[in-house]
Amino acid sequence: MSLFDLTGKSAVITGSSRGIGKAIAFEMAEQGARVTISSRKAGPCEETAAEINAKFGEGTAIAVPANISSKDELQNLVDETNAAFGKIDIVVCNAASNPFYGSLADINDEQFQKILSNNVIANNWLIQMVAPQMKERKDGAIIIVSSIGGLKGSPVIGAYNISKAADFQLARNLCVEYGKDNIRTNCIAPGLIRTDFARALWENPDTLKRALAYTPMDRIGEPHEIAGAAVFLASKAGSYMNGQMMVIDGGQTIT
Repeated sequence: MSLFDLTGKSAVITGSSRGIGKAIAFEMAEQGARVTISSRKAGPCEETAAEINAKFGEGTAIAVPANISSKDELQNLVDETNAAFGKIDIVVCNAASNPFYGSLADINDEQFQKILSNNVIANNWLIQMVAPQMKERKDGAIIIVSSIGGLKGSPVIGAYNISKAADFQLARNLCVEYGKDNIRTNCIAPGLIRTDFARALWENPDTLKRALAYTPMDRIGEPHEIAGAAVFLASKAGSYMNGQMMVIDGGQTIT
């Protein structure tokens, strides 16, 4: 059996109807996991689940729409997954919000609160809902998709970067709290990836030029280049990695 095999595992992946989340769902299904596709809108979730079922077999994926800002909808996401698959072994907190592009001097309270709530507090909500069953089984993998923005300042996405830095600490703290129960909590910190979420950055010629000027690989990343890290962290291959962040950025942060 491969170290990366996920046969018999069940994964909940937020923000998985497109982009990085969708790529993670496909790769986990490829390794044998059953996956729950979730984002705000039902249609895209159902389309992605149908794609996965067509490729890997009916029953591999289900669609459960959920807005991460709603605790009730996250609880329904957990309940529906438990009902369909019997358990949750893997949680991928991928969904995030960034409703503001500009200086911290100009952000209003509602925008800042939304970023912190959706990108940090909502992750902890979902983890709180799933951790008890993981503790009972003495096994689980929690993966938070953060960003290299959490390692740097920015004149335009400062609040988002602050929330992503907080996700690093969330993973470290959950590592301390749940480690004895064999629950591993880690972050993936992507660089600039070609997703709709990051479109404002990579479609802007000036922003793209600045990013590539410090990226040794001289290109931005693709969603599938993040997915393998999630499979690693969820599988036996990553069974002793805990409380860490994996930077996947083409070398941008080392220049």
